[in-house]
Amino acid sequence: MERRLEGRRVLVTRPRERAEELCFLLEDEGAEVLSVPLLELHPPEDPRPLASAAEHIQRYTWVVFASPSGVEALMEALREAGTQDRIQRVKVATVGPRTTRAAEGYGLDVVAEPSEGTGEALFNLIKDALQPGDEVLLPAAEEGRRELEDGLRERGVLVTRVTAYRATSAPLPPESLALLDASPPDVVLFASPRTAEAFVEEAGRERLATARVVAIGPTTASALERLGVPAAAVAERPTPESLVDAAVLAVTSTVH
Repeated sequence: MERRLEGRRVLVTRPRERAEELCFLLEDEGAEVLSVPLLELHPPEDPRPLASAAEHIQRYTWVVFASPSGVEALMEALREAGTQDRIQRVKVATVGPRTTRAAEGYGLDVVAEPSEGTGEALFNLIKDALQPGDEVLLPAAEEGRRELEDGLRERGVLVTRVTAYRATSAPLPPESLALLDASPPDVVLFASPRTAEAFVEEAGRERLATARVVAIGPTTASALERLGVPAAAVAERPTPESLVDAAVLAVTSTVH
């Protein structure tokens, strides 16, 4: 079987334990995988809004998750409030297959997941099912994007956005920077705008000069463009398989 990334060094900007499937798929294609975590996840500085949302979960028509971390944070808050069973009465929507799997792993029935992993795509999918006065809960990253929230408000929906977690740049240890210098990656994969920003903050744009950069979706690609690091390829879907296909496209395309 052809190994499409044979001999290529691919940098995954997440802890390996949170990207195991992606790392295995890359290695199956012959890649040498480097894993350098760039973000640290923390609980919200003020946990009370998340706790209150969990305590009154039955008031919401929809709960919308944009990340697995949002799922985990709300489900833990529901456990602490003793209201896990009440979320079964709420419609659940997700952005991206990893988020869907996380929700289903907690026994939730996901009724809406767009094929394109963006908040805008999710809004377009559920907007006709929304009624003015519906209440929607968004357990999100503190610094998360606002397109979905803004679209819902314009529809007359009552939106409660609560901080489920915070993502901060993880200081890169000297050995990680030395590894990037000694063995520059051929391909760098970015799975979120915040990860791209963290790489530029911690490692510097110059360490991407010889690499083909791959984005998990259009939102991350736009962030890379703003950072002066245009993506060589964008995954068609926010899945490990699509990221691998995009990495192959990036190294085989003629434009750098």
